[in-house]
Amino acid sequence: MADALKVGIAGLGTVGASLVRIIRERAEELAVTCGRAIEIGALSARDRSRDRGVDLSDITWFGSAEAMATEADIDVFVELIGGAEGAADQAVRAALERGLHVVTANKALLAKHGVELAALAEEKGVLLNFEAAVAGGIPVIKALRESLTGNKVSRVYGIMNGTCNYILTRMEKEGLSFQDCLREAQRLGYAEADPTFDIEGNDTAHKLAILTTLAFGTQIAADEIYLEGISNISIQDIEAAADLGYRIKLLGVAQKTESGIEQRVHPTMVPRDTVIAQVDGVTNAVAIESDILGELLMVGPGAGGDATASAVLGDIADIAKSRPGEQRVPVLGTPAKALAPYVKARMRSHEGGYFIRLTVADRTGVFASVASRMAENNISLESIVQRASPQPQAAAGSKTIILVTHATTEESVRNAVTAIKGESYLVGEPQVIRIERPKAF
Repeated sequence: MADALKVGIAGLGTVGASLVRIIRERAEELAVTCGRAIEIGALSARDRSRDRGVDLSDITWFGSAEAMATEADIDVFVELIGGAEGAADQAVRAALERGLHVVTANKALLAKHGVELAALAEEKGVLLNFEAAVAGGIPVIKALRESLTGNKVSRVYGIMNGTCNYILTRMEKEGLSFQDCLREAQRLGYAEADPTFDIEGNDTAHKLAILTTLAFGTQIAADEIYLEGISNISIQDIEAAADLGYRIKLLGVAQKTESGIEQRVHPTMVPRDTVIAQVDGVTNAVAIESDILGELLMVGPGAGGDATASAVLGDIADIAKSRPGEQRVPVLGTPAKALAPYVKARMRSHEGGYFIRLTVADRTGVFASVASRMAENNISLESIVQRASPQPQAAAGSKTIILVTHATTEESVRNAVTAIKGESYLVGEPQVIRIERPKAF
């Protein structure tokens, strides 16, 4: 049997502690399946004294992640610190420069520096694996990077943030407000004390940027993503969606068009009878549409210590099974130097249409005025419904108008809404949500 693979782990939060425990508990099985033992050779964390539920006394500790990357007797550097800059970035670069393999769960780091790090890893002839960076325990990175080789991917989309999916699920099933659900998510540990990164869509955007590069062979372009979070979703939107036969999910969508790549993250209405609409709670789901395989949907835990540690361990096992001198799979599916420049797609019609909710004064002519503003912007309506506003805080004598459009452009919808906002009858802010009608799910 080959010499043991020595692993250094930087960051011992929930994921890091789970990883240490699993490696130790499954040591014999891993040695058999990988053809060599996997040993923990070094650790680095801010608080060495904290009880992590596993004995770490026999492992060498380092005061900083970068020191461990440059000095420890290890073969693989595992980065579980997080963040796009600072200690994580410095330590990963140091490990790659030294010629160590790297495993990371850090989507923010990859979204910002992924192409540079991939080029460095390929120059040094080492592996940079990151399955845990997107959708937790779902093996979507391996699918795009390896399993779908030869396929032309046309679209990647999915539910990639468990916090948002949990909140939207609770709002629908229990009729709770967004703020009530957010507080419960924080109490249960699903949301951070400052939940902005999750609920405003940034976390999903980082993951989507990585998937876009893997799917389409372009430079990572996290700054080119249309971004909208879920903080403005009300229980009224949830109920209106249900009445129309939809559920609301925060989706990340990347698709290839004739004019370039389209990337967007936003609340989305999906038909209730689709599989992706049934993905509830903290569960994630990623769908891939390609020319040879067709449609593939992967569903599973998107976060949590064991789920994420499982993905990290899978990456470590791949390294243990590899042999010096053999051909490496490009870090981002395409060699870093061959990645095409990112070209943002021109605006086009959104095939699924839009949901528009307006709270307006209950007076003669409003309904006709709304319809006219739509017609002036060449928006064809699939349905238009008016009903008394159920919100007690709404102005007396108001009503709600729900519109569902046929395929139209974002620009047309925004122009129509802007025109309506200039009218004296509008009460509060309009709500606009895209509708997606998945081909198979």
